Amino acid sequence: MDRVVAGEPLASSLRAHLGPTNTGKTHRAIGRMLEHPTGMIGLPLRLLAREVYDRVTAEVGEALVALVTGEEKRIPQRPRYWVCTVESMPTDRTVDFLAVDEIQLATHRQRGHTFTERLLHARGRVETWFLGAETMRPLIEELVPTAALERHPRLSQLTYAGASSIGALPPRTAVVAFSLPEVYELAERMRTRHGGTALVLGALSPRTRNAQVAMYQAGEVQYMVATDAIGMGLNMDIDHVAFASLQKFDGKERRPLEPAELAQVAGRAGRYTRDGSFGTLTGISRELPPRVVAALESHRFAPERRLVWRNHALDFGSLERLIASLSERPRSRKLQRIEFAQDYEALLQLAARPDIRARADRPERVELLWEVCRIPDFRKLLVDSHTRLLAEIFEQLAGPRSALDTDWIASRIARLETTEGGIDALMNRIAFTRTWTYVSNHTRWLADARHWQERTRALEDRLSDALHERLTQRFVDSGRPASPHGRRSRPRSRNQAREPTRDRELGRARVDSPFAALLALDALVPDADGARDDDAHHGLAPRELGALVEAGHGAFTLGDDGLLRRAEDELALARLAGGSQLLRPELRVLDDVVSSKGARAQLRRRLNAWVLDAVGELLEPLRRAPAADTSPALRGLLYQLEQGLGCARLEQAKAQLEHLTGADRRELERRGVRIGRRWIFAPRSLRPRRVGHRFALALAHAGLLSPGRARPKAPPTGAVSFVIAKGVDRRVYELAGYPVIGPRAIRVDQLERAREALDAARREPDAELDLRGLTRTLSGWLGTPGAELERVLAAMGYAISKTGVTTRRGRKRRRRRA
Repeated sequence: MDRVVAGEPLASSLRAHLGPTNTGKTHRAIGRMLEHPTGMIGLPLRLLAREVYDRVTAEVGEALVALVTGEEKRIPQRPRYWVCTVESMPTDRTVDFLAVDEIQLATHRQRGHTFTERLLHARGRVETWFLGAETMRPLIEELVPTAALERHPRLSQLTYAGASSIGALPPRTAVVAFSLPEVYELAERMRTRHGGTALVLGALSPRTRNAQVAMYQAGEVQYMVATDAIGMGLNMDIDHVAFASLQKFDGKERRPLEPAELAQVAGRAGRYTRDGSFGTLTGISRELPPRVVAALESHRFAPERRLVWRNHALDFGSLERLIASLSERPRSRKLQRIEFAQDYEALLQLAARPDIRARADRPERVELLWEVCRIPDFRKLLVDSHTRLLAEIFEQLAGPRSALDTDWIASRIARLETTEGGIDALMNRIAFTRTWTYVSNHTRWLADARHWQERTRALEDRLSDALHERLTQRFVDSGRPASPHGRRSRPRSRNQAREPTRDRELGRARVDSPFAALLALDALVPDADGARDDDAHHGLAPRELGALVEAGHGAFTLGDDGLLRRAEDELALARLAGGSQLLRPELRVLDDVVSSKGARAQLRRRLNAWVLDAVGELLEPLRRAPAADTSPALRGLLYQLEQGLGCARLEQAKAQLEHLTGADRRELERRGVRIGRRWIFAPRSLRPRRVGHRFALALAHAGLLSPGRARPKAPPTGAVSFVIAKGVDRRVYELAGYPVIGPRAIRVDQLERAREALDAARREPDAELDLRGLTRTLSGWLGTPGAELERVLAAMGYAISKTGVTTRRGRKRRRRRA
C-alpha cells in the first residue's frame, strides 16, 4: 500500500500548529487525518496513543486503524490510519497525512532526537502537521523554512489561585507530584481528607490508567493525584491543578521545573471553553514567583534555542563504523548532539566485550546488535544490569537458531505470573512484562511470536487488574464520595458538609479488577444508557467486562433484533438505538450488564467501534479505494449503494448510469456490483449474516428497536422470500436487500434473476416457449407457491398466459389493437 518517509522529504503541504494547551490542536489533527484516505499520527506517550486510538476507532471502527507502540501492536489487515508513539512510527510507509504531536519534545535530553528526526524528515504524501508549543517557532522557521506556521489561542482562561491546603482543594482537582513516593503520600492524604482519589502515572499500563480515569471522569471520585504524564495531552475534566513540588529528577539531576514545563501541566485545567486554575500546596511546595505566574497566565515563554539531534543515517559496516555514525555531530548550530542515550551506552558496553564483537562480524549482525540495544529499560535498572540482559538476547539471536530459546523466555515470563504483593511489586512486574512484550513484537526473534505477544499481553492485563485492585483498596472507599449527580456536579462551597459515603449506601464491595470499582460504585442517577431493558442480563463479572473491552471482532455478534451479544454465550450487551445516520447508529448499553457510568462508557466505546467495523465489512467492496481515473458518476453511484446498504433503485441512479465510462463499468465488475433491470446491487451484501446486520441497521434507523415497539418480521436465514404483514415499512426490507413485491419481500438477486428470465421469455417465439417449465422455475427462484405466483408477477408488472409472457404495458397495447 503505502511507503512513508525516510530520506528526502516529500513535496507536501507542511504546517506547524503552535500554541498553548487547550487550543484544540490534537483534536483538529485527528479530524484532518480522517478527511484523508490514509494517515498517521505520532504521539508522545503510550497512554495518549491509546486514548487517541480509542477516539479514532469510535469514528471509523477498529478494522481501519492500527495502534503501534513499543509494547503494543494492533495492526488489522488493511489499516488506513496509524496511531503510534513517535518512536514507533513506521517510517517505511507513505500516508497521505502525517502529524507529530508535542513537537517541542525535540528539546528533551533523552527522547528529543527522535522528535527532531521526525521534524526534519517525516512527511505525508499530501499534508504534514507538527503540533506543539509556540516556543518552537524560531527553530521551525530556520530548520523547516517551507512550513506555514499558525498560532492557536487558548480556548479558556487559566488563572493563578495561589497556595491551598489539601483540605481546601476544590473538586475536580489534579494534584501533581514528580516521584512515586510523593504520589503515594499525597494520595493517602487526599483519601483521608476527601474520601478517595484516582491515580494517573506514566508507569501504569493503559488498562489500569483507563480504569482509574474512568472512575474520575464518571464522577465516582472527584480528585486525582498524578505525575506530569497528564501534561502530554491526556484529556480529562480537570478544573484545578495543584503542584505538590516545583522540582523533578530528569534522569540526570534534580532541577527546578522550567516555566514552559509548568505550563504544560497547569494547562490541563479548564478544557475547551471552561476556565481553569492552578496553584501550589501549602507547606509542601513554595509559592510560584510572580514572573512565572505571569508567564503561565499569558502563555508567553522564552523560545527554544536548540534541538537535540542524533544522526539517523547509520553505517552498519562494522561496530566501529556504527559507533562513529552515532557519534557524528550536527552541521547546524541549531542542533545539539544528544548527551546521553541508553541504547548508545548499551552499545558501547557490549562492543567492549570480545564475545559480542566476535558475533557482530558482518553488517546484518551489527544491525541486529543495534536493534537489541534499543530494547527499552522499562524496569529502570542500572545500565550494567540491563546490558547483561541485552547480551544474552543478542547471543541467542546471533547463535545457530537465530531465535530466542523458548524455554529460556518461558522461564523468564513464568517468574512474573503472580498477582501477589503490593503496589510497587506489581508495578515492577508490569515493567518487566513490558520488556518481554517489546521483545515479542519483533516477530523474527521468536519461533511463535504471536503466542508470546498474546501471553505477555494477557499477563499485563492480569497484573493491571491486580494493580488497580490495590490502588482502589488503598486510595478509594473511605471518606466523602463523588457527587451522585455525575462529573458536572459541584459542591456549593468548599466548606460544604460531606455527604454519606457510597460505601455506606451500597455496602463494602471487594474490588477484583479495574472494572470492579466501577461496578461497585453504581451511579445513583441513571445516565443516557440507564433505562432498564427486558432483554438485559444480570451483570458481568469485572474480569469479563475487562476482557470484552479488549476483545477482538469475533467476540461479538449482532442479531437481526438489533442486540449486540457476546459470541461465546449469546449474552446480550447492548442494543442499536437509531440515530440520524443509517451507517452510524447510536448504541445503548443494557443497564443490567453494567450500571457504573465509567465502565459503561468504556464498553460503549468498544461496541461502537465493533458496529462501525461490521458496517465496514458489509460495505467493503463499495468502500475500496477508487482508482485515480474514477469518474464522479461512479463515485455517486457507489455512494447511493452505500446508503442503500448494498442496493440502489435503477430509476434513482439513472443520471449516474448514463455517464459511466467503460472503465467505470469494469470497476463495478471488479467490486462485484451487478446492474439489473430495476435494481443495482452487491451480491456479497446478501449473505445471511450480512442480511441480518442490514435488517438491524434498517430497524434502528427507522426507530423500530425501542423496547415495547412492534418490530417487522426479520428475513428468515437464507430465505429467498417470505410473506410480510400489511402496513410494514417497505424501506426497512429494501435496506435489508428484500424489496417488497405484492405480499412478499423477495431477495433482490433472485428478483432480478426472475426479471431477466421473464424478459427473455417475452422475446421467445410462442411455439418454442415452455410456459409450464417457466412457471415452475420462477416459483422456485422467487420462493413463491404456485397459487401466489400470479399475484407476485402482477406486482412485478408481468403476466403469463397461454399466449406467452406479457407486461402490463404490452397487455394494454394489445387490447387497444383489438
